[in-house]
Amino acid sequence: MKKTIAPSCDNKRRAFLKLCGILSLGSATTALLPVEHAEALLFGKDEYKISKTRLAMGSFLAITAIHSSQDEAENAIGLAFEEVDRLSKLLSRHDASTPLSYLNNNGKLPQGEKEVAEVVARSLYYHRLTGGAFDITVKPLLDLYQSRFSSGQKPTDSDILALLPQIGSTNLRFTDNAISFSRAGMGITLDGIAPGYIVDRISELLSKKGIVNHLINASGDIRVSGVAAKGKPWTVAIQDPAKNQAYPEVIWMSSGAISTSGDYEVYYDQEKMFHHIVDGRTGHSPVWSTSVTIKAPTVMDSDALSTSLFVMDPQDGIRMLSSQSGCECFIIGRNGQTRQSDGWSTKS
Repeated sequence: MKKTIAPSCDNKRRAFLKLCGILSLGSATTALLPVEHAEALLFGKDEYKISKTRLAMGSFLAITAIHSSQDEAENAIGLAFEEVDRLSKLLSRHDASTPLSYLNNNGKLPQGEKEVAEVVARSLYYHRLTGGAFDITVKPLLDLYQSRFSSGQKPTDSDILALLPQIGSTNLRFTDNAISFSRAGMGITLDGIAPGYIVDRISELLSKKGIVNHLINASGDIRVSGVAAKGKPWTVAIQDPAKNQAYPEVIWMSSGAISTSGDYEVYYDQEKMFHHIVDGRTGHSPVWSTSVTIKAPTVMDSDALSTSLFVMDPQDGIRMLSSQSGCECFIIGRNGQTRQSDGWSTKS
């Protein structure tokens, strides 16, 4: 789903803090956390850092707020997690009771919820923008990978070729919030864009509740607003794909979003030739890059664009990204070399 170039989808089952948010005066850690973790720290007379981490959207979601009232912040964070649960019940393909699962099982969704329609509409926009590199219809390929490797086999070329006619967002029919498939056997996944949409929604909720200073980390899809403790900017570090502990880049942010897509957290074979990002045009995982980080105004945009550029030839991806206002990228190739867009900066 993130993808002229090639259709792809990122299922975002990355480990917690793949793109780790390092909070000023209280760094986040890549250590394993319990299913739910909460803390409140007092940094001054009227400044609390309140954070809560729990399982959500198939991985970990962490919310950190800086506010003068511990009670107000904790209440707003609680409401934010309730909204995460509500939206997940609409947008997940892993829950059989969701509208998305109904669509995948029946080939049509006559009256979709407006949130589903919004995410699908934005997905189709990115499909057009990237010349097909971002494609939410790659679910059959993801299912093939999962089933074959679960049985100790690799997908064969004939397996993959047999599915390609079912792939392609041009085979989606989308009018008046109704969604349907024009070919049998199709299925969609919103895993490469829905987490970003949800993070944006709860960021808006927090701000409306007066919690302007916050950081939300949904397993590497990060949204920041305002300042961290003691008025410092939020600090976000891009993880080294080689896991050598060094951070290729550290970014200081006071607003906006940042997302990373990579091949190093979820893969099926030791060579990482089959991983969770799939090129829907060829049916294979792309091999250009090992990590693509995007800064953008919203997490839905950075989420979709990070997968798109992961699938694309880096030069083509950077060229495409230059047409998008407020968007920049940092790419780590499989050979370890890095490249970035002209406007990339570690401060924003």
